[in-house]
Amino acid sequence: MTAKIIDGKGIAADLRGKVADAVHRLARDRGIVPGLAVVLVGNNPASESYVASKMKMTVGSGMRSFDHRLPKETSEAELLGLIARLNADPSVHGILVQLPLPAQIDPHKIIAAVDPAKDVDGFSPVNAGRLCAGLPALAPCTPVGCILLAKTVQPSLAGLEAVVIGRSNIVGKPLAQLLLAENATVTVAHSKTRELAAVCRRADLLFAAVGRPEMVRRDWVKPGATVIDVGVNRVTPAGGRSRIVGDVAFAEVAEVAGAISPVPGGVGPMTIACLLANTVRAACALAGLREPAFGQPPAEDRE
Repeated sequence: MTAKIIDGKGIAADLRGKVADAVHRLARDRGIVPGLAVVLVGNNPASESYVASKMKMTVGSGMRSFDHRLPKETSEAELLGLIARLNADPSVHGILVQLPLPAQIDPHKIIAAVDPAKDVDGFSPVNAGRLCAGLPALAPCTPVGCILLAKTVQPSLAGLEAVVIGRSNIVGKPLAQLLLAENATVTVAHSKTRELAAVCRRADLLFAAVGRPEMVRRDWVKPGATVIDVGVNRVTPAGGRSRIVGDVAFAEVAEVAGAISPVPGGVGPMTIACLLANTVRAACALAGLREPAFGQPPAEDRE
């Protein structure tokens, strides 16, 4: 193995430390304690575990955590009513509705109902549009975390060729916009891309976000490239115990890549740390204060 292993846990811990310092200063100097409201509908075990981790780290950073757990049978109207109340609550600076939602609820309506100023997930059409236009916005947490990990290897991404495998609204599309804001040259690849492996081999920066276990193989990767693995897949080998793997065949790709993020321990910890950072940024913006950057990519340079 020759690649540098990108320590997502350590980088995320450093970011959470910066968030905690900012929270302390806000409380001391302005009397503001950022508050994050998390809404969970139903009892999906993976969602429950993720929400518990978010709440623990929110409190650990000195912020207020508001937990709203609703039964699986909750109607769309009831959930919209809760969001309206959270939008109007001055103690709540960030609102996160955990996905997926039950079948009777349209997630697009719910996402659009969240006040864009409190949309710490960065999913609202308003924030998506601002990000696309190169304007300051609350950007989705996982893509921001990907950028921060990549920049620990190469502080400037300007001029680098980046390939994003995946075009979801949650990761692929916003990640492409953030890379453009960093002045990278960006290709978004997907299931319909012809000769996908050849496209990936061009990349100085390769981001895998498709949800297919170990799809990216050694011969897909340019020697020395930085590889960021967003995938989280549970696999169970015949006769073996289940384990979590990414979208990248880690062991073989690490032999040719210059740097690679592991799964687990790479992008995952960054997602929660960036959520906390977005909550502090939202609290500052709502109070008319200058927002801390926390490594947030700049607004896009369109030259």
